[in-house]
Amino acid sequence: MNKKQNSRRKFIKNASLLGASALILPDALFAQKGLLKKSTIAPSEKVNLACVGIGNRGKEIILELHKTGLANIVALCDVDMGAPHTQEIMAKFPNAKRFQDFRVMFDKMGNEIDAVSIGTPDFSHFPITMMAIKLGKHVYVEKPMARTFNEVELMMKAAAKYSNVVTQMGNQGHSEANYFQFKTWVEAGIIKDVTKIVAHMNSSRRWHGWDPNIKSFPPAEPVPSTLDWDLWQMQTFGHDYHHDFVNGQWRCWYDFGMGALGDWGAHLLDTAHEFLKLGLPTTVEPLKLTGHNQFFFPMSTTLSFKFPKRDKMPPVEVLWYDGVDNLPPIPEGYGVQGLDPNIPPPSTGTIQAKLNPGKIIYSKDLIFKGGSHGSTLSIIPEAKAKEMASKLPEVPPSPSNHFKNFLLACKGLEKTRSPFSVAGPLSQLFCLGVIAQWTGEKIQFDPKKKIITNSKRANALLVGPPPRKGWEEYYKV
Repeated sequence: MNKKQNSRRKFIKNASLLGASALILPDALFAQKGLLKKSTIAPSEKVNLACVGIGNRGKEIILELHKTGLANIVALCDVDMGAPHTQEIMAKFPNAKRFQDFRVMFDKMGNEIDAVSIGTPDFSHFPITMMAIKLGKHVYVEKPMARTFNEVELMMKAAAKYSNVVTQMGNQGHSEANYFQFKTWVEAGIIKDVTKIVAHMNSSRRWHGWDPNIKSFPPAEPVPSTLDWDLWQMQTFGHDYHHDFVNGQWRCWYDFGMGALGDWGAHLLDTAHEFLKLGLPTTVEPLKLTGHNQFFFPMSTTLSFKFPKRDKMPPVEVLWYDGVDNLPPIPEGYGVQGLDPNIPPPSTGTIQAKLNPGKIIYSKDLIFKGGSHGSTLSIIPEAKAKEMASKLPEVPPSPSNHFKNFLLACKGLEKTRSPFSVAGPLSQLFCLGVIAQWTGEKIQFDPKKKIITNSKRANALLVGPPPRKGWEEYYKV
């Protein structure tokens, strides 16, 4: 065999190995073949961004990342690429390469992509994120990180293993005024000795009005010609297509989404969770579940999360209220709560509630009232706020919004404010809350062993059903 034939045979062998093994050891293989682009990006360069999920919320993420002027949109990927909601982004970025399968996108463009934005349903965040991290791609993924506790755990482990990869969960208020105010007030001792936090989201949800006496999933409907229904389901066990599973409706179902808690919890509890070092709870108890069933979320929910003492900080109870007629008790002197104009409206329209989404924080000496996302806290009642005014420290402004923060971090110029190490335990908190909603059981949780100790069924839901055939590799770190 001459040298030329030997070289060609080696090339074919290596190419086949690369294709067969990309999901197992993509990092090493792509680097060996020179197809893995370096994770460091020169400050003068733009970040080459691939976008998975390009309609609805995914579209908004792409537009915000592009608005920073720091990203080149090089690839667009969606399981329903021909759908009406994908048209705006495809028209805006006509030169971006288009894909229906994220695996094909990474295989064909691995050396052209620096980072990926993921604006897909909750359950599908996991495999896309895991493949991207193993390929050395920086990841911006919408909240919550994943649908199951175990998937979030694996995402955190992958981010720690591939430590050169930048991660950011998309709870955008974590780069706005409330983040810096909460951090500053904790450091100055204004927020201290917190014993109770009440978070509430009382707007109408997509499943409100559905019949809670449901006995099965809705009947099968014809699959739209533009949609790859098998791929849409990703690693989940099989379902027949129904229009109430797609385009935001997935949030209604335990099998696909995280309900109101997963949707809004990260915008209400993120700063308290990080700066009060809450970690994971020891108990989660459903105090109210109106319209409870085994398929979709209740019409209204009240949950109690109990957190133990941390260092010198006392135990904390976090109460979650959702449902249009499930308002929390309001303390005296609460006043009027305005709605931050920077809060994006829900995908179902404007926020219409008797009480706008927000939180009430009770400490030993003070009560704080806050809204959602980046909305700042105020001290109540007003007389106490005036008394404290001269003692409040100056709060630094945000140097970058959440999207710019991510892209600057990709370039090595900042650190992300909601990396998986911070966002992971917060997302796992919501996973535990959803399990309590689903089972209707009070959960006893061991934060060190990360197991539910009092219910086999609830403990099994930490992991969920095994992945479908062909998707197992994403569960290996």
